[in-house]
Amino acid sequence: MVYILLNAPQILAATFIGLLIGVLWHRLFARAGAASLKRPGLILAALLAEFWLAAILAGALILAPKEAGPWVMAIGSAIVIWAGFVLPVLSVSMIYRGQPVARTVQDNLHWLVVMLGQAMVLQSLGLVPPPA
Repeated sequence: MVYILLNAPQILAATFIGLLIGVLWHRLFARAGAASLKRPGLILAALLAEFWLAAILAGALILAPKEAGPWVMAIGSAIVIWAGFVLPVLSVSMIYRGQPVARTVQDNLHWLVVMLGQAMVLQSLGLVPPPA
């Protein structure tokens, strides 16, 4: 996990891009009764989630094979992680709680856009692999 320390500025930048996307997404698709963005617990949870997603994505990008090209791997890694982990877990959780399909799709798309934004930031800033 030393790669997180080596890439802290890049991961933090990707974290804040994820938060910005979340705030804009929330404002664009705000619904009655939605959680307030001013709640400290929600902001802390979002910050931790965005940071961890950015850190995992950074690790995937560091380990990604270079043959396909850096941008293909950056966008591809974000999509694979989203489709392999975020999409099924979030979908099952929301369906289990009785959320409407439209909200499930909206929230899944939010996380896809976050992960794509984070991948673009991480790829643009560059990542430092851990020492061998």
